[in-house]
Amino acid sequence: IIKESMGEPGKRWLKSCEVKKMLGISHGFLQSLRDNGTLLFTKIGGSIYYDFEDICKMMDANKSSSEFMKSIQAK
Repeated sequence: IIKESMGEPGKRWLKSCEVKKMLGISHGFLQSLRDNGTLLFTKIGGSIYYDFEDICKMMDANKSSSEFMKSIQAK
């Protein structure tokens, strides 16, 4: 519960529907992230799972500082 209140899910492995909701992306875009290797996944039977840490790493790797720089320059 503490993790959830801090923006982290209460579990390590997330299903596709949870990842789409968390990131606000479509099924097709999530498929593209898998296809091009941007987001690692594990497939067991017909279910696909994503490691929360891998999602965080993907987000960190694609961080943009443009908004931060704009706010500094405006001051």
